[in-house]
Amino acid sequence: MNEPSSPEKTNATLREQLYDIIFGTETPAGKLFDIVLIYFIILSVGLLMLDSVAGVRLRIGDYMGYLEWFFTIIFTMEYITRVYCSPNRWSYIRSFYGVIDLLSTLPSYLSLFIPGANYLLIFRLLRVLRIFRVLKLVRYLTEANSLIRTMYQIRRKIIVFFFVVLNLAVIFGSLMFIVEGPENGFTSIPKSIYWTIVTITTVGYGDITPHTILGQIIASLAMLTGYSIIAVPTGIFTAELAHEMSRERNLIFCPNCGKQGHDKIAHYCDRCGSKVNHYHE
Repeated sequence: MNEPSSPEKTNATLREQLYDIIFGTETPAGKLFDIVLIYFIILSVGLLMLDSVAGVRLRIGDYMGYLEWFFTIIFTMEYITRVYCSPNRWSYIRSFYGVIDLLSTLPSYLSLFIPGANYLLIFRLLRVLRIFRVLKLVRYLTEANSLIRTMYQIRRKIIVFFFVVLNLAVIFGSLMFIVEGPENGFTSIPKSIYWTIVTITTVGYGDITPHTILGQIIASLAMLTGYSIIAVPTGIFTAELAHEMSRERNLIFCPNCGKQGHDKIAHYCDRCGSKVNHYHE
């Protein structure tokens, strides 16, 4: 005679089943759940973009509001279920996807007190990143991790470069304020710094332009400076990325002949034909 299952076992089984569906992609139900979720995310983001069009909002604004709350309730229930069935709840809540899942629901509730807060729901689009896991594109996430590590390694150089450019912008902006003055549109040093940043970045909106010969000379120097320094962060990033790729390739070596530097997808040594070892940090 079979013993009746205890509430604890039933609860554990329910959590495990929910976990396999919500967090897993190996089962048909798990894959279907993620695909439906991605469709819901795309639809809700498209709805939010349409809501920003005044003509559309005037015609069907009420219906769009009902749909938005429908999506919000769905995502809220999904987030609560993820927290419930997660083996390590705090780890999920503090994770990247946990924060994004929470941010995808909060703006709707904040809009009840802060008008316009619902437009922050655009963060929902970040949840589409789960498509990499659903479609077995994890190898692309590996490449993304290489880029993230590269940016982390060069953060100090980029910060130094940023402050150098900021100092140049302050110097050029102050000079333009002195030379051109309010009568030519340079009404303050902050506004002159704004013009300098726009000029150095080669955008050139044209809302403020120098009129004196000396001001035009300074503007020319600012433009040339912009072209001179625009390649600096690109060079820093490229050099560090090449170093990161070389380091990753050196983690793959042949135990037979000792050759390093194989391609990341290599399984056999191109020198002796032995199976290579992949070391992961």
